Amino acid sequence: MSNSFMIILAIVSTVIWIAVSKEAVKPAKEINRLKIITLLSAGSVSAFVITITLFQSLSF
Repeated sequence: MSNSFMIILAIVSTVIWIAVSKEAVKPAKEINRLKIITLLSAGSVSAFVITITLFQSLSF
């Protein structure tokens, strides 16, 4: 993957995880479960893609 794509993906991933943390600190009655599940899924996938890409770029 190109370097600029990885930078954009890292920024998007950071924004997703910030949104997850903001949703998680709300009182229990105000938490939107569908929103938090969607954000957690998207954040996990983006972190996984970043991790795999970084490991592939390592030279052993």
